[in-house]
Amino acid sequence: MKCLIVAAGQGTRLREKGELKPLIPIKGVPLIERVIANARAGGADEFLIVTGYHSDELQARLGELSTRSGVHITRIYNRAWDRANGVSVLAAKQYLDEPFLLTMCDHLVDPEIFRALIATQAEPDTVTLAVDFNIENPLNDPEDVTRVKCDGTLLKHIGKIIRDFNCFDTGVFLCTPVMFDALIESQLRGDDSISGAMNMLAEWGKARVFDIGDRMWVDVDDPVAFTKAETLLETGQLK
Repeated sequence: MKCLIVAAGQGTRLREKGELKPLIPIKGVPLIERVIANARAGGADEFLIVTGYHSDELQARLGELSTRSGVHITRIYNRAWDRANGVSVLAAKQYLDEPFLLTMCDHLVDPEIFRALIATQAEPDTVTLAVDFNIENPLNDPEDVTRVKCDGTLLKHIGKIIRDFNCFDTGVFLCTPVMFDALIESQLRGDDSISGAMNMLAEWGKARVFDIGDRMWVDVDDPVAFTKAETLLETGQLK
């Protein structure tokens, strides 16, 4: 299955660790390389990576990684990289006409999350978000994590500031091309984000959630999260 990875932003909150977030080494391995390795271990066999900030450098390094590892990587440049992350997803529209995985360049997750999500098999014209119901987990920053309200397997609402929530967004999705329709409609309403598209899909009754159970994940978007991720890697809880 193809896996789309968003890697276009500046990553300013992690700037003290390196200029280009996807290439920041964590325990000696660049973040983007760990994300790709975990997705491969979970069943992805081809990658599309959307770049933006310092695109030339990142695309060159991705080319080297592709040659070294034998992994097919399609590199896509998002000229509007300073806009919200949904713009980067939409930049890949012409390359994807089948179910695909979607994740972020700074989310380290247990490969079994990818594997289990693929095994659910996407319903036609739906998008499924992997969610974490352990909202007390100290790995998550309650002030930064994206919150989700669901009812059974139906996603009802998603956002940073919603109060009525019961799980967290892990940043891993199983998509069908309806995601692009939702992104376009959400942009017409003034929201360029992936969350905006998911709320659109919720309106259409096409947004789903998948419970990751006790599987591990961490969003490496600031120095505190970086330290937590290092500990998880050192203890073997993540790879």
